[in-house]
Parts: sequence; structure tokens; C-alpha cells
Amino acid sequence: MMKKKSIPASKPLLILFLCQIISALDVPLDLSQPPTITHQSPKDYIVDPRENIVIQCEAKGKPPPSFSWTRNGTHFDIDKDAQVTMKPNSGTLVINIMNGGKAEAYEGVYQCTARNERGAAISNNIVIRPSRSPLWTKEKLEPHQVREGDSLVLHCRPPVGLPPPIIFWMDNAFQRLPQSERVSQGLNGDLYFSNVQPEDTREDYICYARFNHTQTIQQKQPISVKVFSMDSLNDTIAANLSDTDIYGAKPVTERQPVLLTPTGSTSTKVELRGNVLLLECIAAGLPTPVIRWIKEGGELPANRTFFENFKKTLKIIDVSEADSGNYKCIARNTLGSVHHVISVTVKAAPYWITAPRNLVLSPGEDGTLICRANGNPKPSISWLANGVPIAIAPEDPSRKVDGDTIIFSHVQERSSAVYQCNASNEYGYLLANAFVNVLAEPPRILTPANKLYQVIADSPALLDCAYFGSPKPEIEWFKGVKGSILRGNEYVFHDNGTLEIPVAQKDSTGTYTCVARNELGKIQNEVHLEIKDPTMIIKQPEYKVVQRYGQVSFECIIKHDSTLLPTVIWLKDNDELPDDERFLVGKDNLTIMNVTDKDDGTYTCIVNTTLDSVSASAVLTVVARPNPPFDLELTGQLERSIELSWIPGDENNSPITHFVIEYEDGLHEPGVWHYQTEVPGTQTTVQLKLSPYVNYSFRVVAVNKIGRSQPSEPSEQYLTKSASPDENPANVQGIGSEPDNLVITWESLKGFQSNGPGLQYKVSWRQKDVDDEWTSVIVANVSKYIVSGTPTFVPYEIKVQALNDLGYAPEPSEVIGHSGEDLPMVAPGNVQVHVINSTLAKVHWDPVPLKTVRGHLQGYKVYYWKVQSLSRRSRRHVEKKILTFRGNKTFGMLPGLEPYSSYKLNVRVVNGKGEGPASPDKVFKTPEGVPSSPSYLKITNPTLDSLTLEWGSPTHPNGVLTSYILKFQPINNTHELGPLVEIRIPANESSLILKNLNYSTRYKFYFNAQTSVGSGSQITEEAVTIMDEAMASRQVDIATQGWFIGLMCAVALLILILLIVCFIRRNKGGKYPVKEKEDAHADPEIQPMKEDDGTFGEYSDAEDHKPLKKGSRTPSDRTVKKEDSDDSLVDYGEGVNGQFNEDGSFIGQYSGKKEKEPAEGNESSEAPSPVNAMNSFV
Repeated sequence: MMKKKSIPASKPLLILFLCQIISALDVPLDLSQPPTITHQSPKDYIVDPRENIVIQCEAKGKPPPSFSWTRNGTHFDIDKDAQVTMKPNSGTLVINIMNGGKAEAYEGVYQCTARNERGAAISNNIVIRPSRSPLWTKEKLEPHQVREGDSLVLHCRPPVGLPPPIIFWMDNAFQRLPQSERVSQGLNGDLYFSNVQPEDTREDYICYARFNHTQTIQQKQPISVKVFSMDSLNDTIAANLSDTDIYGAKPVTERQPVLLTPTGSTSTKVELRGNVLLLECIAAGLPTPVIRWIKEGGELPANRTFFENFKKTLKIIDVSEADSGNYKCIARNTLGSVHHVISVTVKAAPYWITAPRNLVLSPGEDGTLICRANGNPKPSISWLANGVPIAIAPEDPSRKVDGDTIIFSHVQERSSAVYQCNASNEYGYLLANAFVNVLAEPPRILTPANKLYQVIADSPALLDCAYFGSPKPEIEWFKGVKGSILRGNEYVFHDNGTLEIPVAQKDSTGTYTCVARNELGKIQNEVHLEIKDPTMIIKQPEYKVVQRYGQVSFECIIKHDSTLLPTVIWLKDNDELPDDERFLVGKDNLTIMNVTDKDDGTYTCIVNTTLDSVSASAVLTVVARPNPPFDLELTGQLERSIELSWIPGDENNSPITHFVIEYEDGLHEPGVWHYQTEVPGTQTTVQLKLSPYVNYSFRVVAVNKIGRSQPSEPSEQYLTKSASPDENPANVQGIGSEPDNLVITWESLKGFQSNGPGLQYKVSWRQKDVDDEWTSVIVANVSKYIVSGTPTFVPYEIKVQALNDLGYAPEPSEVIGHSGEDLPMVAPGNVQVHVINSTLAKVHWDPVPLKTVRGHLQGYKVYYWKVQSLSRRSRRHVEKKILTFRGNKTFGMLPGLEPYSSYKLNVRVVNGKGEGPASPDKVFKTPEGVPSSPSYLKITNPTLDSLTLEWGSPTHPNGVLTSYILKFQPINNTHELGPLVEIRIPANESSLILKNLNYSTRYKFYFNAQTSVGSGSQITEEAVTIMDEAMASRQVDIATQGWFIGLMCAVALLILILLIVCFIRRNKGGKYPVKEKEDAHADPEIQPMKEDDGTFGEYSDAEDHKPLKKGSRTPSDRTVKKEDSDDSLVDYGEGVNGQFNEDGSFIGQYSGKKEKEPAEGNESSEAPSPVNAMNSFV
């Protein structure tokens, strides 16, 4: 059974895999080999003194190695110490501390040696130190008394522990003390104040040291700080001095920056390569200085530089020699700056350039061990053989040491050994074991046979061929059973035998054979490769914006290889979806119901198969109306203004566009909120104008694109002082309701406009243009006052002034009003009418004197009505029409009149009270006009050469009819019009017989009436003359018609099919009845055509011609309509083919097509002869 292995397609995993496959080959454990250290404790090993000490040392080899230890450079005999044991088949030491041992007794440097017959490997020097968490030394802490604005340093000075403790400052309630640009903790644990403020006064500044190894926290004694403000200091001095003394402490003075740490202008710092570089600058000053960092002669390294502790600490990670240089910190405030230069030198403990690797050689082969390291200063290289300095180790003629290289020539089995390379400088050392193993082994392939690899198309495929042999075998790859050796750029052959196909395609599928051979033998192995289609997300989730409590869906539609089973996982912010029933995961989507604010985030669809993984993400933004503003504050209170400030609520992912400020007048309209103003969404303060005598409360509403927030909580109330009114009532009017009064009205002031208690109105009036004094009255709680006994419609000067208990409003402006109106007294005179045409007239009149109008002149009304029509003496109901002409107009147009009619009119003047008397009726007449169309036109009694026309007179003759005009012209079968004939008919006629017409011809008629003015609109009709019986004999033979030919073909085909069926039945032995035979051979001449079944035959002469359906006579109405029967006339607009009997019955057949073929008549006893039934016009 094939074993499956999935190969990831991602590059980082591929790189990791390649790093593994190109490492030194492992010797199979069934072959002899020197020891190899596989696991050991760290070089610097800090242990918990309360627990057992475990010093690890694991190794492999064949035969299995034995273990021994040294302590502080001398042999450590574990058998003599009951507290020390070694784990079975291992070199790991366990020192029993929990049963009476003391960790301090086992401090030292330990080294493990693993040995067998082929060599010895050694571990690093492992330094064992128990952790320490000493108590703070007791000290007497004096309270710190400091003046406001001065700097202060609170020293922590924690006990020296192993490892160093973590320092933090808290109070008695175990709450961390707040830190800022002004107050912060230094790298040494001290607490620095750039300047102290009165709020820094407290008695519980406590420094804590946490020792992680022992999980203990040590506490320093609380430190007391008292800050003296300038005011309190002046009070203290004043209490101790006489009145004659001059006293007073200096006020808080600003100071330019001074560095608290480091001191001086320069300092140095040494850091090791790969470590984190931390540089610190803390400055005193008022205002608090701001710190800035630069590197002299260069830039701070990007992506590795971080600022901490409010930019007081510069942090550079993974430093290298290139980071050496001068770093300057600059502390600056408004008064000046100070700087400090730190010269940084980056040293380096030894690090590998080339570490020695295990060497497997066959007898007689050559090889080298290389050990190259670098550091600052440059490390020295020394070699050991089986843990012994090579200078004093047993000699081996095949070996030669050349600095950092050992050269082996013509090795033999006795050359097997373990060599150690030590690279050291003052900052540390490196130790590496590498063995030389001399073996003679034929090739072996370690990769399992028939291993199956499955790879995604267009990804690298790595086919293993792990091997071993000595001498080192050569590896070759083949594809297929009889394939040729693989070569070319499309393949990569790795030293460990792995075949890499950088971009595997579908045609890469197949069986691959790996062959390993050396001088001792040959072996091969087959592996199998399958290429799968990649998994793709063809519909990715998209960015969504949804309102709170809405619903949203993300799609994730995938396409994958049919042999792979995908699993779809949804994540929110790279974590599992919340355990919430609102999240519905479907086959290809994620739906979130009732969305809340916490659903905001990034949603990722991850599709996994055994071979690949794809993902796609989309952001969900949940928007909602803003949260209400809060913390409303009133400041800067003045009599007529105040400043309102607030803190905006959460905008809920939709920016606030503006704030609406509302106010409540608790004195006049409690509970009612009014609009005050609005400000942009970036503004959180506003200066508000106030009115006197209002008890204000304010609230703020935030608005974004989604909507308005809930109102904020109301602000505190603010009552403004009373004052006299600022304004007078608006919209003052004086209009009389009766002829002898004047009604004065105004809009009352609102409560907040009163400016004080006792709001009243002083109403004043006097007649205009008359030397009268003002008449005044004071009223309250009303908005109307009626002045009685006034003359009719005279102008008055009016004013209304507001007043309250504190005084009057400013002098109001005057308005002009009028006392009541009365109906006009006289009618317009000299009314004249000028008739323009039969439907339009112009009327003139003289204006009435304005004094007689007795009110506001609104215009004139013209009443006019039709008395009678001059062409008809009958009277009808009189309907008066009214036209109104606004203003002082003295003429107007009367449209829509009827021609040849008699009219009357009168004119009246109109004011606000109503209409005045009418002028005497004026009579005028309209001239004749053209008539309307005749009421109808009927064409009846068609004959071969004549048609009868009947008509009705026009509904509106509009004058005296003089005649009728008839025009007509023929229409041929292609709808072309013939010559036009015109006939004038006396007006007293109502019918006409047209003779000498062409037979079977369609005519179009145009008919209209005339007066002396001209012709009226016309009416049109069409009609057709008939054809005689003789014409039927000239109809086109039916046998020449296409439809008849088609029908006969169909009948012939049907008869042929019947004959074939009969022939088949007869061949089967069937018999026909005699009756059927007789019918089949009957004489067709004696079989008449049946009208009911439509079969075809011939009629005998004795057969009576049955008349067709009645009603086929030409109708007497204006058009010829098609009947349901086929025996109908042709449709409107078509020609006629057919004939009539003497009684007018129609016996022809007609087609309703637009373009007609020659018509077909019924067959008769006479021989049919074709004829064209429609004559062409010539």
C-alpha cells in the first residue's frame, strides 16, 4: 500500500526543508559510529534552589556510548554522592535538592563526555548557578519636600539578584503609579520627575522587585513626597513674618532642560552583536522637555528601531557591528535644549561561519574538517580529539592540522574519532563536535519503497532518496519503468539524493526511480508522484459596511481538485469565530445576523486540503448613529453669552458631520427643547448667545451619515438676568373687519423674548395725513386690538411696542393700515366692445374714481354671455362667463367666442369687500366663420356605375351655408390614387347620386361645407361599385391558384399513403368488402360535391344553384364591413373581386390580403374562364 505524503507549496516551508536535506548525512544506527551529543543543558544554567537540579546530556552512537562528567575541570565521581544520580542509558544528571541537598553546594562548571570504541564527544561547559532573590537592606528613608516645578529622583536601588529583578512602582493599593512624559521610570529602576506638581504629593511611592525564577516580589519601604505650591509657601512665610517684613516666595519659574541621566555631555556603551541595544536620556525642565534621538553621520536602522518610555529610551534590536557609532539624544522645551552623545561600540562573541560537520569516509579516502568562526575581537581556534587537545592526543599519520582545517589523507578504520573545535574570545566561546567515521558499506536507500507524493500543480515537487554508503554513492534518477536518466534545467539534484521539480505540471505525474551505486554495489527505489489542481477561491469575501442590528453575508466560493476534500474555516481577527448563534456558517458563505459593534473586524475564509491552503479576508465595518455626547460643561458665563463644551461619544465608524445644540427654557416652556445652533463635527465648544430672563439648559445631539444620536444629558441650568425687551412684536397689521373699525394685530413675543416678567404691549394709532395725536392703549396676553368708530377705508399709522416690569423695548417702526372697506359705489362707464374676429373681442371701459371704490382696488370683472346664434333662432340656457382683470386695468380680451352669435356683457369694479354695481349691458355680435365638418356622410346603394351619398349638415355652421364641396378619386389595387373630381352642391341638398362610375372600383370621397368666409373641415369615406354576373365567368380559374395547387398536392400525398397501406394489407392476405370496392371504383361524374364536408366533384346541370347567405347586399352605412361569413365584401382599403346576382346577392369569393391575386369564383355549370377582376387605371 502506498504511503501518502503532502508537500506544502509555501516558500518558507520549502526553504526549511531544503536546509534540512542538505545537512550532513546521518549514519544509520545499525552501523558503527562515534558518539554524537543530541541534547544538553544551556551554557549558563540558572536553577531554582528549591527544586531538583537536572543537567541534561544525551548522545547516540554504535555501540551505545558511556557517559562521564567533570566538575570545575576535575572528574566528578557521581557514585560517591548520594544526592546525584544518572538516568539509565543517558548522561543526564539529577541532583536531589528536595530531599536535603543544597543548591549552593552544586554550583560550578560541568562538562559531559560520551564515549565508545570509535571516539568521545564532549558537551559545552555548563555553568550551574542557583537563582537568588535577596531582601532589601533596611534603610531610613527621609520624606522628600520639594518645591513645585523642581525636578526629583526617587531611587529604587533593588538588591542584586540572579537573574536581575524586574522593577515597577506601585502604591499601597497595589495600583501602578501613572507615568507620562513628566514622570517615568528609568532603566535602573529609579523614578524620575522632570518637574513636580502639587498632585505628586503622596506618602506611598513604593518600589517593587519581582524575581521571576523564584516567583517572589520584594518591596521597598514607602517613600513620602510633599510638594509645596507657591501659594502655600507664601502663606507659611507670612505667618512667621511681621507686617513690616517684605516676603514672598518666587512664583513657579520655567527652566530650560537639564539631563538627569546620563550625566555629562558624553558617555560610552558596549553591546554584543545580536543583543538589544537600550540607550536612555531623561531630562528635567519646565515645561516638560521632549526627547529626540539621532545617529551622527547616519540614519537610525529602519525596522529595528523602537522608542519606549515616552521616547526617553532608544531600542535597537538584533544589533550588528554596523550599528556602532555616536547616538545623540536632544532634550528640548520652549526655553532651550540640552544634548548628550553616547558612543556605542558593538562587540561580538564568536559566531559560526562554517561549523565542522560529520565526515564519513571509506578506507583510503581523503577528507577535511573545517572550523571557521568570526567575532570581535577575532576568536582563536583550537582543536581537540576525543576531548583531548590535539597536541597531546595520540598521533594519527592520516591527519594534518592546518589552522582552522584538519586534512585527512588515506584514512584507515583506526582513523575514526570525534574532533572538537573551540572558537573563543573574551566575550564567549563556541564548541562543536564532528566525527570522522571510516566505513566500507555498499549503498542503501533509506526512503521507503513506493512512497506516494502528492503535489499541487505549479508548486515544487521534492522526491526523497535518502541514502547511505561508503564510499559515498552516486545518485541517478529515472522516470518510468524504462525511462532515460533525468537531466536538464527542469530538474534540481540535491546532494542528499532528493530530486526537485521546481514547477511541477500535470505531465510530471508518474513513477520515478532512484538508483544509488558505489564500488561496493548498487540499489534502486521507486516513488510515485501525483499532481493535483490547486485550490482556489473564485469568489472572495468583500469589504462590507453594515448598520448595527442589520445582517451581512461574506461569500467564499471555492474550486478544488476533485480528489481532495477541502475544509473551510472562518476566522475573525485571526481567531476563532465567537460562540454565538448569530454566526451562521454555510457551505460557501458566512452570515452574521443582528450585527453588533463587537462584530467589527477582519473576517478570513481559510480553505485547507491535505496539500494546500488558501485564504481571503475582508473587513466588516459596523456603523451606527453616534453615541450621545457627554460631560457638558458651561464656562465663561456672561449676561448675554456663555461657552458650552462637551466630549463626543463614539462615532461608531461613521464620522460625525455636525453637532446640534438645543436649549430648554425651564422658566417659560419646561420640557420643550428648541433648536439653538449647530457646529461642525470637528468642533466641541461653541459660544452661545443668550436672552435675558431665561432659565437655560442645553443638550447636544451628534449627527453622522447614519442618523442622529440620542441627546446628551442636559447641562446644568443657567438663569439669565431680567432686562427690558430687546424687540417689538413682528407682523403688525391694521385691517378693518367692518366699514367702521380698524383691527390691529401682531405676533406675540415668545416667553424668552419677553426678557423679564410683566410682558405687555402698547398699541398706538392715528389717522394718516391728519394732524392728530397718537391714541394709545396698553394690553396684555392678547395679540389683537379693535378700534371702533372709524371712517370707512382711511389710512392709519400704527405701531405696537413691547414693555415689561423693567421698561420698554426700543421705539417700534410704524406701519400703515386701513379701516374697514365697503362695497364700491359706482359702475365703470363708457364700456366699448371691439370685435376682432369671429371668436375674439376686446372690451374697454373707463376707470371708476378711487374715492368711490371705498377699499383696496383689486380689479374689474367682465360678465359676458351668448344671447343667441344668428344662424339659428332657437334660444338656449344662458351661461354667463366671468373674466377678472387685476389692478387698475381698463381693457381686456374676450376669447373663445362663437362665430355668428349675439352677446351681452357688463363690467363691475372689485375691492376687498366685494363687487360694485354692474355697468349697463352692452350688446355685440360676432361675424361669420368657417363651418364645422358635416355631421355624417353615408354611401349607399352601390351599383355597377353609381353610388348614393347622404350627409348631415354641420353641427356648428358658424354662419350661413353657401354650398357643399364633394371631391372624389378612384383607388387601384396597389392603393394608388387616380384623378381628383370636384363637385359643388347647393347648401339645401342632403343627398346625391353619383353616376357614370367604373364598375368594381374603390373610390375615396372628401366632403365639406362652406360659408361666405370659407370652407370648413372635411369628412372622408370610401366605397366600392359592384361587378355584374357576367363578370363571374371571367374569374381566374381556381386551378391556377397557388393555394389550390398546394391543397391538391396534399390530397395526392394522402391518397398515395392510403394506397401503400392497402397494398401492405393485401400482401398479408386481407380482403376488401364489396361495398368498399364499389366505392373505390365509382364513377366520379355521378358524385356531386357535398357542401357540408367540402369534398370536390362536379355539379350536374340539374343541380339547383343555392343562394348564399342572406345579408350579403351592400350595407347602407358609411363603410363596408367584413362579415363572419366568407361571402363578405373586401376589407376597408382593399379592392373587390366577385359578382352579384340580379337581386344583389353576392356569390363571389374575396381575399382579405393587402396585395391581391386574381379573385376566384365558385365553379358553375358553365366553363370557367379566368379574368382580371380589377381594372387598372389608365
